[in-house]
Amino acid sequence: MIKDYFTYNSQKYASKWLVLGIDLTLVLLAFFMAYFIRFNFTLNFDIEQLLIQLPLLMITATASFLAIGSFKSVIRHTGFRDVMNLSKAISLLSFLTIVFVLINRETNLIPGYTIPLSIIIIHSLLSFVALSASRLVFKVAYKYVSCRLMSCKNIIIYGAGDSGIVTYNALVNNVKNRFNIVSFIDDDVQKNGKFINGVPIVTYDKITPSYIELNKINEIVVSIQNISTNKLRALVDSLVDLPVKVTKVPPIEKWINGELSVNQIQQVQIEDLLDRVPIEIQNPMLQKEFKGETILVTGAAGSIGSELAKQISNYDVEKLILVDQAESSLYDLQQELKQKGKNNFTAIVADIRDKIRIDYIFQEHKPTMVFHAAAYKHVPLMENSPYEAIKINVNGTKILADTASYYKIKKFVFVSTDKAVNPTSVMGATKRIAEMYISCLQKESKTKFITTRFGNVLGSNGSVIPLFKKQIEKGGPLTVTHKEVTRYFMTIPEASQLVLEAGAMGNGGEIFIFDMGESVKIYYLALNMIKLSGLKYPEDIDIKITGLRPGEKLYEELLANGENTLPTYHKKIMISKTRELIYDKVKSDIEELCLTNRFQNVNIVKKMKNLIPEYKSNNSEFEMFDKKEKETVYIVNQ
Repeated sequence: MIKDYFTYNSQKYASKWLVLGIDLTLVLLAFFMAYFIRFNFTLNFDIEQLLIQLPLLMITATASFLAIGSFKSVIRHTGFRDVMNLSKAISLLSFLTIVFVLINRETNLIPGYTIPLSIIIIHSLLSFVALSASRLVFKVAYKYVSCRLMSCKNIIIYGAGDSGIVTYNALVNNVKNRFNIVSFIDDDVQKNGKFINGVPIVTYDKITPSYIELNKINEIVVSIQNISTNKLRALVDSLVDLPVKVTKVPPIEKWINGELSVNQIQQVQIEDLLDRVPIEIQNPMLQKEFKGETILVTGAAGSIGSELAKQISNYDVEKLILVDQAESSLYDLQQELKQKGKNNFTAIVADIRDKIRIDYIFQEHKPTMVFHAAAYKHVPLMENSPYEAIKINVNGTKILADTASYYKIKKFVFVSTDKAVNPTSVMGATKRIAEMYISCLQKESKTKFITTRFGNVLGSNGSVIPLFKKQIEKGGPLTVTHKEVTRYFMTIPEASQLVLEAGAMGNGGEIFIFDMGESVKIYYLALNMIKLSGLKYPEDIDIKITGLRPGEKLYEELLANGENTLPTYHKKIMISKTRELIYDKVKSDIEELCLTNRFQNVNIVKKMKNLIPEYKSNNSEFEMFDKKEKETVYIVNQ
């Protein structure tokens, strides 16, 4: 209410005509002061002559201000151009006055009327100072009052370079919200103690908790374009006990028409704090690889599948076929692609377990490449439903792979997981069996079967980040299964780029793995999520240790026991050199596994353990079936 009242009255009464009136008044006062200064700060001058000169001065000043339009600017947003307009108006006023005085001396139009040229010069200087100062005083007063009467955020900008100055201008010129820039932070010691528009520049070590509390800082905006992960994480860590949000300016290429909008300044994401360099794959061969192809993506409505679809749609493909059984999410993807002007795609609601339906899709659309991302992936849920995990992750993959092989498509790219490595869960074991089946099929098929294996995907459906966000919105606590549990992380675009790259470089039979940097402790991830939300741990949000869930590992791995890697042309992508299998035996046992009755969960798990010697259940009822002594081995003796 106060904000609306203040804004209404400032706009109503601070009209351009009021500004013109104030400007003319200041010009007249400056004229008097010019005489006062000229005569050694005394009144020993002709007052009557001064009064005769004022009307002409008023007319000349009005004409000058009307011609330049200096009174039309919004005073509370006065900037350099407004000051330049004032300079032009005062210069025009002085020029007209001097011209009239000189002409009157020759023509005597107004007998005895003259103004000493020194008075005109002094008057022009005083007028410029007075008009500029009045605008500055009003601007400062408006800012002070608005911050007192209305909600106003106290901001520190990290970075006093060009991007920092652009950020400053975007904040102070915002009309919807009020921001008070308290200081700039810059690591350049030569800038320490200097000012930008009256705002001091300080070094990072000056931003102490006492400084934050004393100045009531609400937010720190990071404007540095290439700030290191370590420095950003150190900044967040230093504010652990303070209710201060850390936000970040987007890269310059994402600014709207080259200008930064306040709405683009977003809260620092947890991805920004991960101690790893983002993977960038820029392979011009991808365009050649996918040109003219008909590509089928399963699980197209999921996190990875939808990103795959979006990225593939940017290539010159003949047709993109999107298959998923989740109709609502598939519809959302369909609408998003249409809004982007993509028309060469078909969205199909189908279940990959339906062999007849899948065969019909292959007959109808004749895909030349398949990216298989459809899967059940929630470890605890699949631990309780081995049959469903087998039907989707193994049998669904088998149906797709068999169909692809039958129709002799070029490439089949399978999206696997690091949980397939030395699996401790039903979900991980089913993904490993699917990998094994694809390897077996590669021996007898003309289709090139390729597997990609990577860790957790940030922001994907069911991942820990969205879970933490929902728990924070509800006031906590954040639930972590174990204080020491660690995971590898990558972003959805990175995962999709890897899959596409694998599709391009694969020759069949490879399992591509990813150099994902250091693993991250989930507990520290939870702490950082709380910090980034401007909350305190444990006062505002607590963290609850719930214990490992059935089938869950403390540490994930990218390579199984006995595996090693081979390099590729990309230093972040490697090929897993897997152990040779007895393919005929493995293939027949997997086919038998897919036919197991849905009520025989125990038999299903026993068969999976026979197929995968390294499958050892963890925190699960199926631990009793782990083989302790003699194992059935499906590996070629070496």
